[in-house]
Parts: sequence; C-alpha cells; structure tokens
Amino acid sequence: MSELVLALLAGVAAGALNAIGGGGTFVALPALVAIGLPPVTANALSRVALVPGAVASAWVYRREIGQVGGASTRTLTAVSVAGGAVGAGLLLVLSASAFDTAAPWLLAFATVVLACGRRLSRVLAAALGRSVTLSPRAVLAGQFVLGMYGGYFGGAVGILMLAWWSAGLGLDAATTNPMRIAQLAAVYLSATVLFLLASDVLRHPHLLAAMLVGSVAGGYAGAHLARGLPSGLLRGAILTIAVVMTVLYFLRG
Repeated sequence: MSELVLALLAGVAAGALNAIGGGGTFVALPALVAIGLPPVTANALSRVALVPGAVASAWVYRREIGQVGGASTRTLTAVSVAGGAVGAGLLLVLSASAFDTAAPWLLAFATVVLACGRRLSRVLAAALGRSVTLSPRAVLAGQFVLGMYGGYFGGAVGILMLAWWSAGLGLDAATTNPMRIAQLAAVYLSATVLFLLASDVLRHPHLLAAMLVGSVAGGYAGAHLARGLPSGLLRGAILTIAVVMTVLYFLRG
C-alpha cells in the first residue's frame, strides 16, 4: 500500500511539474526506482504513466496552442511522434547508463539556454546585422532529435524544447508553453505504444495505475494553475524548475 501511495503522489507531482514547466520525469523515475523497479523498467513505466497527464494538460491548453516558427503544428507533432518512437526503440535495445551520465549536463545546458536564449538571439542578431531565425527544416530536425531524447530518456525534454525554440526563434517560454505540452504528449504517446508492446511495464499494473491516476490529476490541475499565472511569473517558474531539477539531478548522479 505504501508503494502505491508513493507512486500516486509521484504521479501527481510529475503531472503538475510537466504542465507548469517540465521535469516530471525527475520525480517519477526516482520514485519508481526507490520502490524497487529496475531503472529501464522504471523509465518505461514512468513514460507510460505520464502520458494521460500530458494529454490532460494539452486538453486544457487546446485553444492556446500556436505555431512554432514556420513549421505547421501538424508537421511538428508528426516529427515528435516519430522521434519518440525511435528513442523508445533505442531504450529497449541499448544500455541507458551512458545517457544517464550525460543527462545532468544536457539539463544544465538547457537551463542556461532557456535563461539566456532570447538575449543570445538578440545579441547574435545585432552582431550579424539581421535576425537569427531557424528555418522550418532546422526546427523540424531539432524537434526530431528532441523527440528521440524524450523517447529514450525523457528527463527535461520539455525544458529542452523551450530552450531550442527560445534560442533559435527568439520565442518566449511562457507563450510557447502550450505547444511544449502538446509536443510532450506526442513524444510520450508514441513511446508508450512501443513500451506497452515490447517492455515489461504491464507486469506492474498496480504501480502503473496509481501513477497514471496521479499524473492525470496533477496534469489537469497544473495546467489550470499555469494558465492563471502572469507570463513573467510563469517564465520565472519554468526557469526555477529547470534550475532545481538540474541541481537535484547532479546530486542524484
């Protein structure tokens, strides 16, 4: 019973974090490992359990999802789905240890880019005498790589998305948060299909159900909370989450 309660609470926290600024994996994954699941199984189970929460958050934001750069929303979503499926396949056939070692550094890089991305974009534009904007093809290529990362590991993939769009397109983290949530759901959804078919996630139905219920509640409540925050406060919350998750993950490693 205590394990189910821990999984439920971790799901609530992870769903809420993903809705507000990202980093839910850094709550869900350690909780499942602490319960006793092998790291790869815990990684896969957390991804499956967090899908409904991401979908619930995307539903709350459905009327506020805007286009990113010159890439259409439909095309961007298709690329996220494809990348998530490829990354999930890699998780099932490769060791996650090397990626787990690199994850804190990727998160630290993403946090710095997220904090300085728009300013960096303006500095580069001033130095070059023109705006620095990624082409639609570059946006989609980067999104595919992020989708692979999300399917393989998942930690802070939403933060990395915001950092990529901020540095490459000069977009504000608060205004692109709805699209981040929609793409997070797309990446997790494709990975989930593969995990359900090829991993041992279904051997732990009670833990999966508890975390799934928690993620839906947290994702729905977190999205409503994020919508009510002023853009400056939401931007600060997203950056704070990124910094805290970076520090915690370095301490964990």
